[in-house]
Amino acid sequence: MAESSTRPKRSSKETSQKRLLRALAREGLERPPLWLMRQAGRYLPEYRALRARAGGFLELCLTPELAAEATLQPVRRFALDAAILFSDILMVPFALGQGVRFSENEGPVLEPIGHRVHGRLSLERFPRRLAPVYEAIERVRLSLGVETALIGFVGGPWTLASYMVEGQTSRDFAAVKLLAFSEPSEFAALLELLVEACATHLIRQVAAGVEVLQIFDSWAGALAESEFDAWCIEPTRRIVLKVKAACPQVPIIGFPRAAGLGYKRFVERTGVDAIGLDPAVPLDWAARELQPYAALQGNLDPLLLVAGGEAMRRASERILRSWGHGPFIFNLGHGVVQTTPPEHVETLVGIVRGWRA
Repeated sequence: MAESSTRPKRSSKETSQKRLLRALAREGLERPPLWLMRQAGRYLPEYRALRARAGGFLELCLTPELAAEATLQPVRRFALDAAILFSDILMVPFALGQGVRFSENEGPVLEPIGHRVHGRLSLERFPRRLAPVYEAIERVRLSLGVETALIGFVGGPWTLASYMVEGQTSRDFAAVKLLAFSEPSEFAALLELLVEACATHLIRQVAAGVEVLQIFDSWAGALAESEFDAWCIEPTRRIVLKVKAACPQVPIIGFPRAAGLGYKRFVERTGVDAIGLDPAVPLDWAARELQPYAALQGNLDPLLLVAGGEAMRRASERILRSWGHGPFIFNLGHGVVQTTPPEHVETLVGIVRGWRA
């Protein structure tokens, strides 16, 4: 591991009493903080009622009162250690001027940008179009307890580019890879624009009140080694540099999902404070190769949360035993599944809260 990647522990005087911030400052804790990716969502009956009231997903994201309520719902129900802003990674292409809609049956659908990156997308309207998101953050901050951290986020440039070129969730990423291979200057221009947009969005989220940031590169696992370095690691490194220059006190979690051995290079080169890990990552390997240099986050299989029972308990305790003695945030290896029983989340909270290093 490169020497520049090692990050010393901060003293307790420099950190908040919020458990998540303490873990990200590399403090030793008797139990890890707990939050869940996609913790606000359709598995909660109160969320389903709220979405019906909003009339649509995009409307929910862009109505500050409703987005703030969605953010707060799982924190109220489960007393988690962090709230994560209710929004979507596709707010960035929306704010850049791309047509985005969310269909109940199809998922996200974007007007494909094809090869015409220049002229169709612009940062000019970006802050104005995302003003409701920043207002939602301000509303949440006023309602959160003193021990609960607030997380903001963006999608990684590679993942955003995939949606923007493919026009939807892709199975093979053929369109975006063909653009990158056949017209590298156009693809580089798109990544450059997304680096600037993502950094701007993260910095504005901090100004509105978030205390932790996460970069979701959900489709990192689709990349070969050289492309992973060029299209995932390098854009993330540049975003981290820009954000840290403006907000040096705010920790950043990277999540290049399904990166395999690439997780190590990601931690070495990007400067993130913590690394989110998917369920396939070996626990011993991550403790040995990653945890000395970045806090770990993860990595319970979301389907174990659906199943509950002894299977969930055993897996959770394995993770706690493996990672709980170092800087660690308990989470899933991806987002909460829609069919998850809320009582299983309550049981998981009890398991993590009852564990002691």
